[in-house]
Amino acid sequence: MDDDKIRKAFKTKDWNEIKVQDSWQIFKIMAEFVEAFEKLGKIGPCVSIFGSARTKPESKYFALAEEIAFKLTQKGYGIITGGGPGIMEAANKGAHLGKGKSVGLNIELPFEQYSNPYIDNDKLINFDYFFVRKVMFMKYAQGFVVLPGGFGTMDEFFEAITLIQTRKVGAFPIVLVGKDYWQGLFDWIKKIVLEEEKNINPDDLDLLKLVDTADEAVKEIESFYSRYLLKPNF
Repeated sequence: MDDDKIRKAFKTKDWNEIKVQDSWQIFKIMAEFVEAFEKLGKIGPCVSIFGSARTKPESKYFALAEEIAFKLTQKGYGIITGGGPGIMEAANKGAHLGKGKSVGLNIELPFEQYSNPYIDNDKLINFDYFFVRKVMFMKYAQGFVVLPGGFGTMDEFFEAITLIQTRKVGAFPIVLVGKDYWQGLFDWIKKIVLEEEKNINPDDLDLLKLVDTADEAVKEIESFYSRYLLKPNF
């Protein structure tokens, strides 16, 4: 339902109109799932790389994301990002330079988000719904590499760790890159969430790793999968 119809329906208190439009919206949601399932189901093992859309090319984290993505492609992984600028662009660029699969799950926003030029032409998917997009990140990734970012990055990080903790998905490696950025959050989780409030189990901290370099990030992914055959997470 578009914004003009929503405003008109609320102004006239036409609740039946709102309900009808909401029901039809289900088909748009289904269409996004179907398109994404069809495209991503053919791609093979990938690692999702997250981080801020606002990171500039001169940032050390931009270079680090590019290096991590490049090195992961040399190990046989494709790269999935949110498809936009910043860290996402850096990761897709690294995948492109490494001649690996470069996937972009772009979200349509009224500001700051646009697809970057390093995504494979047949692997760009545009979403209207954040929740559909997040399902794709979880379903088709064999690991998460999380670089510095804002609320969106943290949302994706906590979604992943929650799904693993509750065993709604199989365990996969979650690597936080940049100890200067993430150490404070990790310490807060350990001291307050675990030790003081006991809201998680000690083993839950083992679900994530903190690293500083591209080699360390790749090693965490490789170490995890050295115990398994490399295969899609579905």
